[in-house]
Amino acid sequence: MKRKCDKCNRPATIRMVEVIGGKKTEKHLCDLHAAELGGVAKDLHTPIDQLLTNFVKLHSGARAQQDLVCGHCGMSFSQFREDKLLGCPHCYSAFEPMLAPLMEQAHGGATHHVGKVPRRCGPDEDRQQLILRMRKRLDDAVRDEDYELAARLRDEIVRFEEKS
Repeated sequence: MKRKCDKCNRPATIRMVEVIGGKKTEKHLCDLHAAELGGVAKDLHTPIDQLLTNFVKLHSGARAQQDLVCGHCGMSFSQFREDKLLGCPHCYSAFEPMLAPLMEQAHGGATHHVGKVPRRCGPDEDRQQLILRMRKRLDDAVRDEDYELAARLRDEIVRFEEKS
C-alpha cells in the first residue's frame, strides 16, 4: 500500500528515519516537502553514472577546465562536453590541453592522422605507410620552397608506385 505524504495528500516518495535519544521517528514525504526540509536532492532520479561523473569532476579540478571559453565563437568547454561538437576551428586551439588526451584516447595513443590502410592490404601496409610519409615530406618540401628535394621525392614516389 502506497503511503501519503505526512504534510499533504500527495504520494510519499521519501521515507526518513531519525533516531534521536534512542527514539525512532519515521517521516513519509513527497518530493516537494522533502526538498523543503533540505539535505535531500530535488532531482532524486539521477542515474548513478551521472552521479559518479559529477563526483569525479568536482573532486578532480575539472570544473576549472570546463570554464574555458573559445575567444572566437564563445563556446565553453562544458558545452563541448555536452554537445560533442566544437563551435569553430579556433576551439581546437582554445581547448587543446583538454582535447589532446581525448584525441589520444580515441585514436589509440596517436596524436596525428597518418592515413588509413585497409586491413586486406596485408604486408603492403608498410609500403603504403612509406608512400604516405614520402608524400608528407614532399608537402613539407614544397611548403619550405625546397624545390630540389621536392622534385627528388616526387620522382621517388612515382617510381615506388610504378613497382606496385
